[in-house]
Amino acid sequence: MMKLSVLVPVYNEVKTLLSIIDKIKAVNVEKEIILVDDCSTDGTRELLRKEFWDSEAEVKVLYHEKNMGKGRAVRTALDNAAGEFCIIQDADLEYDPNDFKRLVEYAGTNSEIAVYGSRFLVSWKSTSFPHFIVNKTLTVLTNILFGSNLTDMETCYKLIRTDVMKELDLRASRFELEPEITSELLKKGYKIPEIAISYNRRTYHEGKKIGWRDGLEAVWTLFKLKFRSKK
Repeated sequence: MMKLSVLVPVYNEVKTLLSIIDKIKAVNVEKEIILVDDCSTDGTRELLRKEFWDSEAEVKVLYHEKNMGKGRAVRTALDNAAGEFCIIQDADLEYDPNDFKRLVEYAGTNSEIAVYGSRFLVSWKSTSFPHFIVNKTLTVLTNILFGSNLTDMETCYKLIRTDVMKELDLRASRFELEPEITSELLKKGYKIPEIAISYNRRTYHEGKKIGWRDGLEAVWTLFKLKFRSKK
């Protein structure tokens, strides 16, 4: 089975970080785990330095010296990725790493460049109705602008061949990374099949960071990317 690079942007996730790392490690696929701490202030950085002071072969930890945003943290991790495929893993417990194996197997069996894990192929009820409406709006807009047929553009689980991911014109610093990745893939003519994944949403009280302003930013990003020229 092909090697997977798991890209983990981390910001203020001291309560869930070790749990998600254990879950990633437990998945039976060949992998490397690349964590990028985006200048956390809640003890996450100190925890990482304590637990991974002697970096394991399977875990690499990188540090931003100032907060630069999720998109930039993912791009830093991507720069250090060596697996055949890569996937983003948020440092909370919303997404289940056990889905990695199904995504990798689907990509390998069908010779796919990219495979998305959709939270909404089975039901919208994996998340709250307001969040579903926002996600649905952004996904429909993506489909209209770029001629796709996706059900979950905003999914974190975007399994993509690493060499292709590195060739994308990624410039995002924050949550607009999700539409940027998708639009860049579609503009290059890659198809994006989806398979159903599990999802355990968390509330803002539990630490969820994305908000309605990020939704507006994503709408603006999609229109901007539709007409963005290459560097």
